[in-house]
Amino acid sequence: MSGELSLNINIKEPRWDQGTFMGRAKHFFMITDPRNVLLSSETLEGARDTVESYRAGRVKPGLTEDELWRAKYIYDSAFHPDTGEKMFVIGRMSAQVPMNMTITGCMLTFYRTTPAVVFWQWVNQSFNAVVNYTNRSGDAPITVNQLGAAYVSATTGAVVTALGLKSLAKHLPPIVSRFVPFAAVAAANCINIPFMRQRELKYGIPVTDENGNRLGDSPSAAKQAIAQVVVSRIGMAVPAMAIPPVIMNALEKKAFMKRFPVLNAPVQVGLVGLCLVFATPLCCALFPQKSSMSVSSLEADLQETIRQTSPHTTTVYFNKGL
Repeated sequence: MSGELSLNINIKEPRWDQGTFMGRAKHFFMITDPRNVLLSSETLEGARDTVESYRAGRVKPGLTEDELWRAKYIYDSAFHPDTGEKMFVIGRMSAQVPMNMTITGCMLTFYRTTPAVVFWQWVNQSFNAVVNYTNRSGDAPITVNQLGAAYVSATTGAVVTALGLKSLAKHLPPIVSRFVPFAAVAAANCINIPFMRQRELKYGIPVTDENGNRLGDSPSAAKQAIAQVVVSRIGMAVPAMAIPPVIMNALEKKAFMKRFPVLNAPVQVGLVGLCLVFATPLCCALFPQKSSMSVSSLEADLQETIRQTSPHTTTVYFNKGL
């Protein structure tokens, strides 16, 4: 050992207890920290070197535990967990807040004309496709056909929903029209995520016992995982797409906003960003990353396999995804 820091720190797991909401929230505040997008390539490579050296049993002289964890979260924010490749910058979790605040702010600002609705829904789903591809699993990679089908389906669903609700909202109070983008995004999430993970729905995702021993693959676990992710994604959109419209509806009646209408988009984007800074990590933390379900809820053949290979196991665990 070449340093004073213990080699017993488990940096394969999050720093905080994932059995509590607060522990999960702290973890995701680090994962989604938008400041990581601004880090230089030199800093990212330095973090990778620190993490890989520690995993190999080498501790850099003077390295503290806080510095190790900081390096671990920087590394996780930029490098794919399965392949180890540096991820495309706008597809990283740390880019979620700045990218979503810009796209969502523009969707909420430019919602009055049909071309604007179509354009910003297309931009949003294109961004979602980049995120889903960048964060694809190494065990169950997304094929080009799957990516294309999910992209086209989600974009079509979002645009059709937005235009349909926009048409209906013409006969309702103006404030109602401001919530059309949220309904479109919610609909797109319900389409996009299951499409992206259709392979999991068909073949299942790995389930393990409490010690991490793989017991098999379960489509039932995949259904639960995908449902939790859909709820989390829609939850992220609620504050950012529900609170700013109410505030902007009131602000636009003020004299200074009527005098300087150019402020509409920047103010809207800023409000969305403020909401997303908190909504993104808190909604990611709604469900444990290592989710669980009882053996009795699994497929009959998998239940039988588990009874034979691990008779004392009553609960299985799986990674729900993001």
